Order: sequence, then C-alpha cells, then structure tokens
Amino acid sequence: MPVLLFGLLLSSCSQKHKDHSTNDDTAANVKTEKAAKPKILFVLTNHDQKGDTGKKTGFFLSEAAHPWDVLKDKYVIDFVSPKGGKAPVDGFDLNDPVNKEFWDNPEIQYKINHTLKPSEINPDDYVAIHFVGGHGAMWDFPESKQLAAIAAKIYEHHGVVSAVCHGPAGLINIKLDDGSYLIAGKKVTGFSNEEEKAVKLTNVVPFLLENKLKERGGIYSCSSKFTVHVVHDGRLITGQNPQSAKKVGKEVLKELQKD
Repeated sequence: MPVLLFGLLLSSCSQKHKDHSTNDDTAANVKTEKAAKPKILFVLTNHDQKGDTGKKTGFFLSEAAHPWDVLKDKYVIDFVSPKGGKAPVDGFDLNDPVNKEFWDNPEIQYKINHTLKPSEINPDDYVAIHFVGGHGAMWDFPESKQLAAIAAKIYEHHGVVSAVCHGPAGLINIKLDDGSYLIAGKKVTGFSNEEEKAVKLTNVVPFLLENKLKERGGIYSCSSKFTVHVVHDGRLITGQNPQSAKKVGKEVLKELQKD
C-alpha cells in the first residue's frame, strides 16, 4: 500500500511538473515570437491646442488604431513623439470597435502615455515609420529634426514611410543623404485645402498641408473631401484623411510583405 501511494504521488508530481513546464514553455515561446517580430514606429503628436481657438487636439484616434489593427499580428508597434511622454488624443470615438479595441489594450495605453523620445530610437530597429495625423501634427511634426532624421534613415535603409491626414506634415522637412526632399518628385496626398476649409481651420493651422506638399515637390492628388484616397509610391504611402487610415495600413503591409 505505501508503495502504491508513493507511486500515485510521484505520478501526480510528475504531471504537475509537466504542466508547469508546458506553461513556462508557452510563455517563453510567446516572448520569443514577440521579440522576433519586426518593428514599426508610429509617430504621435504632443501638441494639444488648435492655435488660439481654445479647442483641444492631439493625435486622431482612428488614424493610429486602424493601421495598428492591420499590422499588429505581424509587427511590434512602438510609439514615439517629438518630446516623448503622454500623447494627447482627438477624434475620441469608441463606438468604432477598432478604436475601442486599441484604446482598451493595456499595452497600448502604456505606450501612448509613455511615448518614446526621438533620442531613444535606433532607426535600424524598424522596418517602417508611420506618421499619425490629427491637427496637432501641424505644429510639432515639421519642427522635429530628430524625427525627420529617423524617418530618412528608415527610408534609406529600404524601410517604408507612411502618413495619414495631417501626418504628412512630418514628411515635409525630411531630407535624404543627397540633400533632396523625400517627397520631391513622388506621388503624395494629405488633408486637402477643401477639407481644411470644411472644418473651418484654414486660418488656424500654421500652413495648408496641400500647399506645403506641393511646395516641397510632391506630386499631390486628392479625392472628394472625406472619402478614401491613398497614394502608394514605392516605399512612400500616404492617406488623405481619417477615412483612409485602414487602407494606408493595408498598403504598408502589402509593401512590407513583398518578396
């Protein structure tokens, strides 16, 4: 009888050890898989005021959430902002299930409340960079020389550069090693003059994005206001407005998955 009891205890302990090992192995595999995924850098604004209107702004929620939804299974998404730290949010619509999934994700919450500083970024770690829109981007994206340099390095290391809505404000001062503007001679889009007029901010924003993209040599196009319009020119992908955010994510994925 003692021998039988000992055998049962031994068998039980062995099973527990096996179960524990399995759990450890699963956790380790998940960690390894996550660590092995390529990384994409999302850029968020720190600016939270629409000029002197007294109205708040920030990054537009769906312009981060929808590309993230397309890319999250194959890539690790990190977040950076011109100053680092908490990124203010605009377009806060949780009736959109993708926005809600993004917003309710604890890891995402931590990352957007503790965005990385440009000085903490090694461009070699990323296969793509995505400039998220929101009116705030018009004030601080163009002024960040560090973010422009990071994007230039990612692009020149055969990575993808994308932007949506007002996010292309982050593209206008990116220069390549030969001194040319990244967007010069390339097909681009971004929030149109017609759309800026429709939201009554033409005289509030520091410049009109459509005009500036053209000024930098971009071959600008747009569709009717607030309709999907995405331009894919090699490793440069731009979307016109919030409605274009998901398609921008899909085009980034398509470009990254090319053989």
